[in-house]
Amino acid sequence: MRHATGIQDFGTAGVEEILAQALAWKQGPHPKHLVDKILGMVFFNPSLRTRASFEAVMARGGGSSIVLEVGNGVWKLEDREGAVMNGDKAEHIKEAAPVLSRYVDMLAVRTFASGVSDDADNADPVMNGFRNLGTVPTISMESAREHPCQGMADLLTARETFGSTKGLPVTLAWAPHIKPLPKAVPNSFLLTAAAAGCEVRVAHPKGFELHPSVMAEAQAFAKTMGGSVTVTSDLDQATEGTRVIYAKAWGPSTPSGLGPEAVKAHPEWLCSPRHFDNAAKDAIFMHCLPVRRNVEVADGVLDGRWCRVVDEAENRFHVQRAIIQWLLNT
Repeated sequence: MRHATGIQDFGTAGVEEILAQALAWKQGPHPKHLVDKILGMVFFNPSLRTRASFEAVMARGGGSSIVLEVGNGVWKLEDREGAVMNGDKAEHIKEAAPVLSRYVDMLAVRTFASGVSDDADNADPVMNGFRNLGTVPTISMESAREHPCQGMADLLTARETFGSTKGLPVTLAWAPHIKPLPKAVPNSFLLTAAAAGCEVRVAHPKGFELHPSVMAEAQAFAKTMGGSVTVTSDLDQATEGTRVIYAKAWGPSTPSGLGPEAVKAHPEWLCSPRHFDNAAKDAIFMHCLPVRRNVEVADGVLDGRWCRVVDEAENRFHVQRAIIQWLLNT
């Protein structure tokens, strides 16, 4: 049984298959490939694009979806092993995951990072709990570690713009924020870009390193695909000749000793039109949304000729129906 909870689940061949299928379907009619299929969606956290795009995929594919919001009409769920459940969480995922599996053909789960530590988030306990305890394919709608659907949409946007991602120079640029944010989106952009053979430059201030296991996984993908992964704290260096600037805020690494206020300490990392001065002439800008204008990204970028954020958001729909096809065609 296949799962889609991280880029490692697809491998380089799976990434290529999904991107090719998504692009083909985007250019053609909507296939009715999900007739009589039900997707159960479990949301521990809010969503706009993820929920809307998955519901649209199921409806246009001839299937249906069940949406459950944990703590809002649905019991709060416990995931800790050996927990004494004398608090406000009335049900454990040990029962919830297998029960829901009896009703649906696939389970999709959205849960954010705990913020306790990078190691705890890297372990991805809630997502792995549903994956291990459920009896149907599991899809990540973002977890503590990854957001693979977003990563795939990002790379589809790059591929339809440039035709190929092999050797494509792309820059993952840290951005300031009003609060520390999880690392799932930057992790998945890095991993998917590496799996697609890009030349990935990761740029962030010191103390905002991504988890070593994510970096090692990205390096392994890059080696397989003939790409590369480099890390720098010099944003101008990272954008030299790049064809994609992907700005994303994330919090400091837990061993760094930096506190929450550190995300406000580098206003010069605000993505602005000047960062495109030394990029390639055909460079594009991407962001997963939602975006805080003039905190993470300047109006001049979001309203400028480089911006592809709406195309990128649309591509969530196209890659997600291809991912579901990949899951069900086992």
